[in-house]
Amino acid sequence: MTERRVILSGSTFEEQIGYARAVVDGDRVHVSGTTGFDYTTMTISEDVVEQAEQCLRNIGAALAEAGCGFADVVRVRYLLPDRADFEPCWPVLRRRFGDVRPAATMMECGLADPRMKIEIEVDARRPGI
Repeated sequence: MTERRVILSGSTFEEQIGYARAVVDGDRVHVSGTTGFDYTTMTISEDVVEQAEQCLRNIGAALAEAGCGFADVVRVRYLLPDRADFEPCWPVLRRRFGDVRPAATMMECGLADPRMKIEIEVDARRPGI
């Protein structure tokens, strides 16, 4: 039987909408689209680069709880309402993914809250599973 479990971050959105921050399904970890909210305070910076950094902290916590890390990421999706905000985030993203080189896509689209300037979703494989 394949292990399936959910990982919750404490975001009020998870309860309100009915989803999990991440789902572990055997050796695969699927991290939901994650925004720059600090879930402990439910606050969000106005700066897109700070939001990207917080997205990655939130994703890193979910990956760690799943038993893996950024080195195990195989796919990443970047969602931004304004594509001009993507390039300023590149140094932050490169620090996490530059050596990993996951498959990646950037899409320009509306997000659920106008304060959100970036949302990041990743898929990873747990090592040794």
